[in-house]
Amino acid sequence: MPLISRRAVLGASALAAGAAMLPEAHAAAPLRLRFKLHAWFFSHEAHISPPVDPQVFEVDPHAPAAVGPQGIRHVAGFRPALFFGPHDVGVYNALGTPLGFTLAEWFAAFGLVSIARAGAGSRVACRFRHLRPNGVYSLFENHFDQKPVGFTPLDGTGTRNNFIADANGQAAIVVETPAPTTHENAVLLVYHSDNRSHGMERGEPGVTAHHQLIARLPA
Repeated sequence: MPLISRRAVLGASALAAGAAMLPEAHAAAPLRLRFKLHAWFFSHEAHISPPVDPQVFEVDPHAPAAVGPQGIRHVAGFRPALFFGPHDVGVYNALGTPLGFTLAEWFAAFGLVSIARAGAGSRVACRFRHLRPNGVYSLFENHFDQKPVGFTPLDGTGTRNNFIADANGQAAIVVETPAPTTHENAVLLVYHSDNRSHGMERGEPGVTAHHQLIARLPA
């Protein structure tokens, strides 16, 4: 059964080639980052081993109903997807509803982001591939300086942070943020399995909204 290679994991966790810049250069030149898989980022930050994806689920007949590592309650017979487990398995939401793709397809997502100062905020330009064909997505901002971590639409209004991937799973979007992005923030890609965006909200995490990719600015 196929597994994610060590090379792929390291690649998804590294900055794009030539992207390393001092934070002071942010105002003078765009900061370019490669998105990480949210599952890998979250498990690393939360010191979860072996790593899991708290936002999507796989079948486990022996798993009881429980609350997962991001506070997402799932039904019996399912567990948060294993990052290093078999990937030729179907993916489900927390209620046990199939999402229509495999874990390998979910973890194949890739994205690059360019962040530059623009007016009172930042201009965030993203390019993605290997998303869900014709899938509905939103860009949100993590606020790590809030406890618990807060989430707001990247554009501040929930009206210009949404997009639909094309038939090949590719997309490009530019969003202007209302305030500068810093290390206390991250750009978060949310997949909407109910095929609709939710304005100022992400949707129900693990049920209709699933964190797929994330890019946090360096300190």
